[in-house]
Amino acid sequence: MATESADGMSSHMRGLTVTTITAIAGIGAAFVSNAVASSATDSLALLVVLAAIFVQLPLLRGIGILDDDFSGKDYLYISFMTFALWFVSWGILLTAGA
Repeated sequence: MATESADGMSSHMRGLTVTTITAIAGIGAAFVSNAVASSATDSLALLVVLAAIFVQLPLLRGIGILDDDFSGKDYLYISFMTFALWFVSWGILLTAGA
């Protein structure tokens, strides 16, 4: 495409990649929280989701998405999406008794 830079991804592909990684990280954190937390009030589950958020930053930097163009809004998006998917997924797992 004419709007793509020669060495980077289009903005659509960057957004799709970030959204996919945050979704996978949030759902994965829910399964890990379900495995390690003893109850819904166990604070270890919150540490799991925080670790999932912080693991994504070097991953995104490694694949070339996290660069100087990333702003605070982008970091908030990564954090919110990971937390939201973790919260919903872990809530479903707790309700199902899995």
